Amino acid sequence: MRKSGSGQNGARGGRSGARQGFRSREDKPARKGTSAKSSSTKAPSAKAPAAKQGGLKSAAGKPRAASALRERPAARPKLAGSAAAEAPPRPTRAQARAEAQEVLATGVQTLVVEPDEADMRVDRFLVARFPQLAFTHIQRIVRKGELRIDGKRAQPNDRLVAGQKVRIPPLKLDQPRPVSRSAAKDQDDREFLKSITLYEDKDVLIINKPMGLAVQGGSGTKRHVDGLLEALKDDDGQKPRLVHRLDKDTAGCLVIAKTRFAASTMAKSFRARTTRKIYWALVAGVPRVRQGRVSTYLAKEGDEGDSRMRVARHGDEGASHALTYYAVVDTAAQKLAWLSLKPVTGRTHQLRAHAAHIGHPIVGDPKYFDIENWELPGGIQNKLHLLARRIVIAHPRTGKPIDVTAPLPSHMQQSFNLLGLDTSRYDPIVEAPED
Repeated sequence: MRKSGSGQNGARGGRSGARQGFRSREDKPARKGTSAKSSSTKAPSAKAPAAKQGGLKSAAGKPRAASALRERPAARPKLAGSAAAEAPPRPTRAQARAEAQEVLATGVQTLVVEPDEADMRVDRFLVARFPQLAFTHIQRIVRKGELRIDGKRAQPNDRLVAGQKVRIPPLKLDQPRPVSRSAAKDQDDREFLKSITLYEDKDVLIINKPMGLAVQGGSGTKRHVDGLLEALKDDDGQKPRLVHRLDKDTAGCLVIAKTRFAASTMAKSFRARTTRKIYWALVAGVPRVRQGRVSTYLAKEGDEGDSRMRVARHGDEGASHALTYYAVVDTAAQKLAWLSLKPVTGRTHQLRAHAAHIGHPIVGDPKYFDIENWELPGGIQNKLHLLARRIVIAHPRTGKPIDVTAPLPSHMQQSFNLLGLDTSRYDPIVEAPED
């Protein structure tokens, strides 16, 4: 296993490896009417007799033609026909979803993107509108080109604009219906989520995701954050939405939007890289360059269930630029180092792959730790030592920063205690650039 703590042996064919200090940005890549019997149509006098067939009587008791009455200015226009009724109220979201389900099963329908759905990915838009369909089913619809946006073939990652028309093809709803949830299970899930909540208001929920809890479901994964959020559905059947992701074995701050508006706004923050994220890790060895950056291209390799990221060349199929700043906070006898990491981009396994790339893989990483004959110090558990320590994100309504910090998970706390690492030490990563 070659080590590249100095960063001088950059990515093989990539842009660069670790560089000393927090330096330049030089290699950043580029309703209608009222009832006819309303008070406005009554005669001015409360004692006036009721209308009779053939006309009305005046105050002197003489008949008055109905046409004369119509010529008289009225405070409000009278609707033609006495059968006019108030406009029906708008259906609730739950009713709308039920109607959509029925139409979906019987024929083509066209959905209009609402303002609070603007900037949503088309696949996520369909998940919100049709929760009875599996996400993989929705992806298949899009992939086959059966979905159209303003007449054009849609892509899964297309983002919507308010007012756009999304054409849904006729489908047979043969997907299994979700198993009904018991009140006891919902209560248990709510209590669990409350126990790991770091911050909450009417729009935002930030939890301390435990290590080993997946964020989303998959093959063989029954318990996950997205499933737990079913217990927090509102009266319209809308549940909170995930804004970003963490690996299953990564603990720490996970941001969740409680409203559609918050989801759209905070997703923009992540895409614009204005959200600040800091991670802590315990790695093998001590980087010679104490503060630096890792800039590479990463591409996925292997099967979906066992995939990992590899350092790739610019232009390779599926390769995306990944940039991370790091700083050594403290060390333990030159055998282990406590790193603070600030990812600028958000690629899959980015921090884990970058730590391994510079020759200092994260302790307990089953995918990227590849130092031969390396033994864990006594008392340290062979679990992933990676924590999403802190996140700072603008509140979707006020714009003021929400600054949340997660405590060390139990296995990392044990390791820090054994190694004498003090979590109150100054974290130099705060000085790292934001891009």
